[in-house]
Amino acid sequence: MITGHVFIATSLDGFIARKNGTIDWLLSRDDPLEDHGYRDFIKDIDGLVIGRGSFETAAASEPWPYDRPVVVLSSTLASSPVPSHLTGRVRFVDMTPKATMETLAMEGWRRVYVDGGQIVQSFLREGLIADMVVTQVPVLIGEGRQLFGPVDSDISLTHLMTKTFPSGLVQSHYKIEG
Repeated sequence: MITGHVFIATSLDGFIARKNGTIDWLLSRDDPLEDHGYRDFIKDIDGLVIGRGSFETAAASEPWPYDRPVVVLSSTLASSPVPSHLTGRVRFVDMTPKATMETLAMEGWRRVYVDGGQIVQSFLREGLIADMVVTQVPVLIGEGRQLFGPVDSDISLTHLMTKTFPSGLVQSHYKIEG
């Protein structure tokens, strides 16, 4: 069975990016000597599903940050060619979250890293997220793109654990009840 998993950071006031999509406030906290659990998280992931905004942020960085296949859900990009340096690593699709997961399951994917605010929100609304690791960065940015948006009904979570890091980051792991 295929499952969706979230590993994401927010500012203390709940934003994943500034209004213009930049994450400079997060990157300034990146300490290559401090592992915040990403390596353990990603080792069992078959690939990523992200949105256009997350793709554009990642595509602007050198080198390409992902060593797994990436599916970009975007009606805007679906008819566009993938940049030549990402051929074989990235594909653009215009599908619903459910159709995307069904397609990936048929391809043999089991664990999918779901990333990006709107994508996470849509996968949550459709009940396609098994768990979330949310890391709070001790910074207030005042406004930006929220991780969570409106939901049709409550989404119950079970707290699994919380860790703190010397950098001041606080990371909580939640199971989605379904």
